[in-house]
Order: sequence, then C-alpha cells, then structure tokens
Amino acid sequence: MDAVIKNFPPHTDKGGKDAESKSFMDKPFTDRPSQEEVEAAVRTLLRWTGDDISREGLIETPQRVAKAYREMFSGYDQCPAEELGRTFEEVQGYNDMVLIKDISFHSHCEHHMVPIIGKAHVAYLPDGKVVGLSKIARVVDIFARRLQTQESMTAQIAGVIQEVLQPRGVAVLIEAEHMCMAMRGIRKQGSTTLTTTFTGAYKQDLQEQARFMTMLRDIRN
Repeated sequence: MDAVIKNFPPHTDKGGKDAESKSFMDKPFTDRPSQEEVEAAVRTLLRWTGDDISREGLIETPQRVAKAYREMFSGYDQCPAEELGRTFEEVQGYNDMVLIKDISFHSHCEHHMVPIIGKAHVAYLPDGKVVGLSKIARVVDIFARRLQTQESMTAQIAGVIQEVLQPRGVAVLIEAEHMCMAMRGIRKQGSTTLTTTFTGAYKQDLQEQARFMTMLRDIRN
C-alpha cells in the first residue's frame, strides 16, 4: 500500500475557527529540574525511609532512579498526534472494524506514583484511511508513560485517535491492576479495574458497542 503523509487536522470550533489545542494532542510543557536536583531529591527520600544512604547498595541509587524515571516517563517527550500522522488510503474499500487487542502497558498512578499494569484494547471504524497497527500501540505507550489515572488514559487514547484519524468511531477498553490497591491501603491483590470510552458510531450505536465487546470475548475464548 502507498503511504500518504498527512498533517493531522486542525482543531476547529463549531464556527469553523481554529480552537485551542486539546491537551492530549500535544507534548505537555515540563519545566524539568537538573540531574543534580533529581539525585538530591532521591537521597532525601532514601533518608526519609530510614535507610543509610552511605551504604554500598544505595550509593548509586539516585543516579539509577533518575535514569529509570527518564525511561518510565518518556511519554512527556512525545506527541501522540504525531504518531498517527502517517495514514494509508489504499484500503481496497475496507471500512469495517480494526481491532488491536491485548496491548500490554505499564503506567504510574498520579496519586501515589506506584505502578498500574494492564492491557488496552482499541478499535476504530475507518472512514477512508487506516493507520499502521504499531502506531496505535505507540499511542497507548505514550499516554501510559506519564502519571495517569486509568479513566483519563482511556479517554485520551480514544480522543487523539478520533481527532487525528477522524474515523466513524473509536472504542477503547482498558483492564489493569493498580498497585496502589495491592501494595498499600486496602491491599487487595489481583483485583482488576475496567474502563471504556466510545466515540462516534460506537457511542451512538449500542449494537456496535456490543460487537466490539463480543469480538474481545470471542477471541479470548
């Protein structure tokens, strides 16, 4: 198939004028501290736990934590809309559901900064163009590699796909385990949270919603 490189459409209000960019479309603004400031902060946290920051096992921990955080929160350096900018219009008339299931991800709860581990299932109904399947997985990763709530992440994934690709509809289901429930507080291991967002035809047509959920269930069985 021939790839068609396109800029994602501008945001417009109901009057057709350019509207303010939606926050999930862009790289967030971040005013980062220096490496030295980050390492000093980690040392403070280590001291607060009651451990000895001068012992061998902890001497290089501040540098390791800074490096790990740079990787785990790399989503702040990426624009999800740009990942969807390359589309394919040679689809031989295909206009039915495209479903990418079991996209594994790990994120971090914005309330306690502990892991969220789960899978995302994303479907859309093309309207003349499709996007590379890996791009959908990358969009999931970009949003996951930021401080998140599962509810926000679900809406962000659906929102950017709808805004950029302009399909007839988008469906997103995320299932995840939250370590803030497993490791602290109520301490219930193994519980799973499900969230969904539907746009366009999926939101308007309950049969399309049911077909999405049925395909997920049947594929698993």
